[in-house]
Amino acid sequence: MDRSTTDAFRELYRATYDDLLVFVERRVHLAVADDVVAEVFLTAWRRFADIPAAHDQARAWLFTVAHNVLRNRYRSDDRQQGLALRVVREPATHPGPEADGVAARVDLVRAWQRLSRDDQQVITLTAFEGLTGRQAAQVLGITRPAFSLRLLRARHRLRQHLQAATPAPHRPHPTATPETGASR
Repeated sequence: MDRSTTDAFRELYRATYDDLLVFVERRVHLAVADDVVAEVFLTAWRRFADIPAAHDQARAWLFTVAHNVLRNRYRSDDRQQGLALRVVREPATHPGPEADGVAARVDLVRAWQRLSRDDQQVITLTAFEGLTGRQAAQVLGITRPAFSLRLLRARHRLRQHLQAATPAPHRPHPTATPETGASR
């Protein structure tokens, strides 16, 4: 590689490393995330001529490579980790106003875990990674309309799981009075 290409690669690395690392850390154990990102940039170095010149397109290209590296790792290691939300669970010493927030987070985690890996992935690409629909479709190797349909269905399933996890509001039952035995 000549000097200008090396400089362009360094700039691409600086501009995208943190985003790629976060993307990968959401999918694999933190101990292997650096290795996955290193593999992505090794591929980028070897195939630098294939990377689009526009920053947004180059970023999407790198996310596509990361997606493929992760997919290969899942296959070869037979991992079922997929995408997961990591929530620190601290036991509450007393119920307080934050109890509802904790319950909502627990419900969200449970609903998220009930989604398929594919559903988790399409939601994560747009919600957490900030990719456009076009870029996310490119990462997955599908058309923009196909991605939009997958995202719509994944969001619908997440809402269904959340609704199923949310208990119905408590309604007090009438009580009987000792004198009459009738309800008040």
